[in-house]
Amino acid sequence: MTKTRLSRVYRDYIDCLNRQDWPNLGKFVHDEVSHNGQRIGIPGYREMLERDFGEIPDLHFDIEMLISDPPYIASRLHFNCTPRAMFLGLHIDGRRISFTENVFYEFRRGRIVQVWSVIDKAAIEAQL
Repeated sequence: MTKTRLSRVYRDYIDCLNRQDWPNLGKFVHDEVSHNGQRIGIPGYREMLERDFGEIPDLHFDIEMLISDPPYIASRLHFNCTPRAMFLGLHIDGRRISFTENVFYEFRRGRIVQVWSVIDKAAIEAQL
């Protein structure tokens, strides 16, 4: 897959997340997907995302930086949102916060098979 095509697939994946289009998640995520070294499969991945949207009703994934080097994508995502109560063990309680996530993806046959993610928790703590 070319860099341009992989970037397009990734942008379509982010759009799928923002629309919460869970029936189409399998178009972008491999059956054997792992998150931070733990194999969770599509059901676990979907559960994780649904939980995130449940805890953060205004969650929106904004691509701030995107680097494509097939079969990998590196992305810096920006969030400006209002978690209902707890988030990452922090008492947010409906306050608006802004933070980033640095995430790396490995693709296999056009779908995400590995995700490594780090959220800038220090940035959130500084806002509280």
